[in-house]
Amino acid sequence: MQQPRESQEIPPGCPAHGNVQMYGPAFGADPDSHYAQLRSFGLSAPVDIAPDVQAELVTSYDAALYVLQNPASFVRDSRRWNALSEGRVPADSPALPMMGYRPNALFSDGAAHARLRRAVTDSLATVNEHQLIRQTQQSANYLISQFSTDIRGRAELMAEYAQPLPLLVFSDLFGCPPEIGDRVIAGISGIFEGTPGADEVLGGALTELIALKRRRPTADLTTRLMEHPAQLTDEEVLHQLVTLLSGGTAPLAAAIGTSSALYLGEDWQVGLPVEDAVSQTLWNYAPIANYAAHYPTHDFELGGRVIRANDPVLISFAAANTDPKLTEHREQLSAKAHLAFGAGPHACPAKDPAFMMAVTAVETLLNQLPDVEMRVPFKALTWAPSPWSRTLVTLPIRFTPRAVPQGAESAGSNAGQAQQQTAATSPSHAGPSRTNAGVPSQPKGGGLFSRFLAWTRGE
Repeated sequence: MQQPRESQEIPPGCPAHGNVQMYGPAFGADPDSHYAQLRSFGLSAPVDIAPDVQAELVTSYDAALYVLQNPASFVRDSRRWNALSEGRVPADSPALPMMGYRPNALFSDGAAHARLRRAVTDSLATVNEHQLIRQTQQSANYLISQFSTDIRGRAELMAEYAQPLPLLVFSDLFGCPPEIGDRVIAGISGIFEGTPGADEVLGGALTELIALKRRRPTADLTTRLMEHPAQLTDEEVLHQLVTLLSGGTAPLAAAIGTSSALYLGEDWQVGLPVEDAVSQTLWNYAPIANYAAHYPTHDFELGGRVIRANDPVLISFAAANTDPKLTEHREQLSAKAHLAFGAGPHACPAKDPAFMMAVTAVETLLNQLPDVEMRVPFKALTWAPSPWSRTLVTLPIRFTPRAVPQGAESAGSNAGQAQQQTAATSPSHAGPSRTNAGVPSQPKGGGLFSRFLAWTRGE
């Protein structure tokens, strides 16, 4: 990969070889200044996406579209990755779980990709819009009930609402029975926390789910994937489920959190609808900030920089959406012209349901807690230092506590019990209780999904 220009032109804070560091507290605190520095290189720039892991990052909107929409020249199969095949990527690199090959639609090309993606998109197309809204509202109402009776009138919205909400909806959509749903949630939460053994927990739970649906198929997304004419093997179903669950929950949680913060923030114009807050989030705070590794099939030149075949080319959805050349005429573009959901053959297959869920989640919060407000200004909020996502670490809110309904103790909605349960299962806290080996296990009385289902039954 071609190195940048003279050292005096290298942005401050970069490592000796000249690449811009896209990880750590400095990046997390101010990614926009990093993107501004990267633009000085041209349409793309050399970055370290993790320690000792180099890539070319596309920051131009037009160049990003060119790469995303040109699958003949830019493929997604990371088994082509030069540095990985040559042993130059550390075995414990945090980039490997994000960029390493998996047999799913995301890392496939050509006919293999078309077959897997068709199974996913056809299955998702069977989800009823009204049913999805009801499931989202029900999950949102449950989570709000768990913290809204706290006599302090305070909550941490990321941990207690934005992060667990997609997990509840997805567990329901994929037809998980309570015990399997608990382990799916524990596994996904553990993966994003870096908990040892979380991969095995998620894989084991999904393997059991697939075996269950083979014996007793039902009207859910897992069964539809398995019964699709593409005739996916159980292993292929497993990997599509992992992609849908892990690739859908974290970005959606980020979108719910940021959209809520924008709407409640000091600069929000009163009267604008929630849809505008979600759209602004997707444009200016793309939940998937830098991702979508492509591997050129041949050496090529991009804006004067020569990129070697099979060196990873990442897309900065965040930088592309805020490209100064684009913002000059962004008002003339469609509200959906952002790249937060990608573009081309690998674009997110669930962008419309995801948008709908985010809007429903924020609206339900506002309806249930009409006087809710943030405890700190929007500009004082802390963001996660991850290069891959743009998500809030915490979102502290306050509100007028709701009265505890009569009989709520039996339904598990007592304020003190709710706080204890939420803290025990929240993805941004310690998560479910851990065994000595670090593998997530479920708290006594069942995990988050079991308690949610019990609540829906009035137990």
